Amino acid sequence: MKLLYLHGFRSSPQSVKAQKCDARVQQLRKQGDRIEWYCPQLPPSPKAAMEMVMEHIESWQGHQMGIIGSSLGGFYATYVAEHKRCGAVLLNPAVNPARDIEKFMQEHNDIPPEEQIYFQPQYIEELHALQVTLTMPERYFLIAAKGDDVLDYKEAVKHYKGSEQLVLEGSDHQLTDFDQYMDDVFDFIGLGT
Repeated sequence: MKLLYLHGFRSSPQSVKAQKCDARVQQLRKQGDRIEWYCPQLPPSPKAAMEMVMEHIESWQGHQMGIIGSSLGGFYATYVAEHKRCGAVLLNPAVNPARDIEKFMQEHNDIPPEEQIYFQPQYIEELHALQVTLTMPERYFLIAAKGDDVLDYKEAVKHYKGSEQLVLEGSDHQLTDFDQYMDDVFDFIGLGT
């Protein structure tokens, strides 16, 4: 089994959800599951990020594969799943990241320099180029929180219509209660305990 985790905007493989998924993979490996885990630090350029990911997973052709994507990583996961025809779990995914990131950059021009990500204007066009149409909604499992303070969960629910969906009454964008849904995530991608 090959498992890809794609983090969100201004996030990293050190995020809480990525680390929890990594810990679950390590636990499954100790139980004898053979899992190749890939959770890269994504560059700010969407084009460069997807080129890097697609190049790495090229050798996964013919293997069972699953993807977990959070926020912008959910948008990327959808792109990869459509091209590789595999399942993906989407955690509060961005549906229209070009619009959302442009708005974020305008609203948060007070971010300290050490925390800034230099998101170039051409990256907006790169995001538009990565927009795909869902061919098999049943390939996706959406976890969307009504309490998401960054993205509108209703957009994701509508976009992934026909997919398995878990719409949370509360929670938040980071899914700070992610532990409660870990089994659902791993069950969907075929790594249930």
